[in-house]
Amino acid sequence: MFEGWDAVVLARAQFAFTMSFHIIFPAFSIGLASYLAVLEALWLATGREVYINLFNYWLKIFAVAFAMGVVSGIVMSYQFGTNWSAFSDKTGPVIGPLMAYEVLTAFFLEAGFLGVMLFGLNRVGPKLHFLATLMVAIGTLISAFWILSANSWMQTPTGHTVNEAGQFIAADWLKVIFNPSFPYRLVHMVLAAYLTTALVVGAVGAWHLLRDRHLAGPRVMFSMAMWMATLVAPIQIIAGDQHGLNTLEHQPVKIMAMEGHFHSHKDGAPLILFGLPNQSAGRVDYAVEVPKLGSLILKHSTDAPMAGLDTIPRENWPPVAITFWSFRIMVGMGLLMLALGLFSLLMRVQGKLYDSRLLHMFAVAMAPAGFIAVLAGWITTEVGRQPFTVYGLLRTAESASPLAAPAVASSLVAFIIVYFAVFAAGVIYLLRLMAAPPHPGEEGPSQHEAPIRTAGITPAAQGAGS
Repeated sequence: MFEGWDAVVLARAQFAFTMSFHIIFPAFSIGLASYLAVLEALWLATGREVYINLFNYWLKIFAVAFAMGVVSGIVMSYQFGTNWSAFSDKTGPVIGPLMAYEVLTAFFLEAGFLGVMLFGLNRVGPKLHFLATLMVAIGTLISAFWILSANSWMQTPTGHTVNEAGQFIAADWLKVIFNPSFPYRLVHMVLAAYLTTALVVGAVGAWHLLRDRHLAGPRVMFSMAMWMATLVAPIQIIAGDQHGLNTLEHQPVKIMAMEGHFHSHKDGAPLILFGLPNQSAGRVDYAVEVPKLGSLILKHSTDAPMAGLDTIPRENWPPVAITFWSFRIMVGMGLLMLALGLFSLLMRVQGKLYDSRLLHMFAVAMAPAGFIAVLAGWITTEVGRQPFTVYGLLRTAESASPLAAPAVASSLVAFIIVYFAVFAAGVIYLLRLMAAPPHPGEEGPSQHEAPIRTAGITPAAQGAGS
């Protein structure tokens, strides 16, 4: 059935599919873990019941999202051995230790404190429980650190040599870890995670305020989320601009594709707002552009020359249309986040934060915007790196396992069926949890149930004779 298909294209599609499902959960759980730490800190500092009610409310949602992220991540890791064995062989001495560091630091930290965070509030005391929450939040950030370090090395590889077997070997681990794009990408991704969580929290709060604007829990969560959007959205735009300048320096071909610059511009490049990239003809059809603004943004001078894809061999061009449009979707979502933050600030100043139905409906509509922006950003990053897995050094076609197309296609079809069934059920359950507002005396996960003993000595029943 799939004999005529390209096995490499199918392997890329499979990884893209599983990655798209996976990344939305870490992006949400990274931000939500930090939000839970803030809520618990506020409860300990003020003693206000609303904060612990919100903590327990979002803790149940965090537990489900965290579990779904872990499960989808495990599936992805197996693909390195099944579909990308050549990549694993050549980059394993560099990528392998970075992945192992994530396990030894982030996973162990999260595993050690997650159970206490989920079930231990009434068993270990508030201060020790807050420590557990803080450790889980730090663990999610450490996980982002190592994953982004590994992926950034694939984008801007430094600190390595190549041995006689053609494998990449670390010559300087600090240069490998702190490669040129890593600091920019780490900041950009963590801020994206915080904004993604803020938009979901704000949407849930707005949803309940549309029904009853006097509910204490939704008022607090909505106010906190709008502060995050107001403050962080402009910072994210600045961070994205700096990341773009770093990409221009180290991955200029990706910028050419993002901007749709098929041709070089000696006296200043335009900013193409919209258009239809025509890769075969080497042009953007129906382009809507602003003259010289592209050079002003990227080189801070309207007359700065900008090289185009006409200076690059065609076999090294990335898929321009996908990179071009995914970048614009990401930027569009970012501008909408900025608009929401500024609108909420205006309503706050006017004393209408909890009364403006237009603001609340806007916030509800923006619930998926963070996820869309994260997906669009990762598509821009990964597709823009093509046709390489390690930028400029290892081609994607040379990284795949020697598999026939039907073998890859059959597992892809299986993933599609299972993922849509399992993750649809998980998302529906999350939406059901969010549909009910937090209430006084909100309990955390399974606090009303006795703990189940899975190891150790189970005490005999009371009254049992000897």
